[in-house]
Amino acid sequence: MAIEIEKKYRIDKKKLGELTALLGELNAVFSYETFEENYLHRGGILDGRMAVLRVRKTDQHTLLTYKEKLIVEGDFKQQIEFETEVSDVNATESIIEKLGYKLSTVYEKHRKSWHLNDVEIVLDELPFGYYMEIEGEMDAIMAAEKLLGADNFELEARGYPRLTLKYGKEVGGVMESRFPKKTG
Repeated sequence: MAIEIEKKYRIDKKKLGELTALLGELNAVFSYETFEENYLHRGGILDGRMAVLRVRKTDQHTLLTYKEKLIVEGDFKQQIEFETEVSDVNATESIIEKLGYKLSTVYEKHRKSWHLNDVEIVLDELPFGYYMEIEGEMDAIMAAEKLLGADNFELEARGYPRLTLKYGKEVGGVMESRFPKKTG
């Protein structure tokens, strides 16, 4: 079983720039930068298990992810996570719909990712704010937190779907948080 362990922090735009510079100074290895569209589906057995099916679309690939909440240990979030790349997005969405799951939440995100020692560090920009996540084993997360000075940052216990419910808007029965479309 794949278990995801992470801590999430709310940051501001200034801190985003400072962390980007600090990751360079710490010789963190830059992994990727991407724009994501995340489509979350709920219903049936998923609701009973506090789980979700997510379809994540980027320019590079599309991923289908199953996430199920586990215990929260202090400030650490732990979830069961299974993820696979899908080649046919429309077929995948049709399968999800035919199984009775409904689209509930959509959010967009700009993400930059680094590896530092034994953790992945991501800096995210969403329409409602800036965040940093550190993912890895608990001891490695705490070590990275100290290196980054993040042990005094504001922790964010809610995931992006819950934050979308708070800050997004309802569109046709689906909660959405999208960046304004650029014109011109």
